[in-house]
Amino acid sequence: MTGPARDNRSISPIFWLLFGAGGMLSALFGPGLILITGFFAPLSVGLPENFLSYDHALAFAQNPVGKLAVLVVVSLFFWHGAERLFLTLKDMKAGPSLLLKLCTYGVAAVVTAAVIALLLAIGF
Repeated sequence: MTGPARDNRSISPIFWLLFGAGGMLSALFGPGLILITGFFAPLSVGLPENFLSYDHALAFAQNPVGKLAVLVVVSLFFWHGAERLFLTLKDMKAGPSLLLKLCTYGVAAVVTAAVIALLLAIGF
């Protein structure tokens, strides 16, 4: 071996971590969120009538634990979806890999940044 050894490290494990965490979170909590916000709350089944009111949602989003929950759920769902979409587009040969990564992971990064900015804007 001549010269310095090349280090072939990649940042792919970071994206796989976000993908895996988002997949687990969406599998565990996605159906429950759909049932609560899509069926039970609008029909007032087992929940207070004002469960989805603006005041309750704002109070939840202003609580630090609520902020963290909203950030984790929204951002990890988007990162999971970005990885799935990237792999699908890559398999379909929809374009250069770098462009596909920028489009899919870029959207997930922008959404994550937007959620952080919006959660900070509504205060505590």
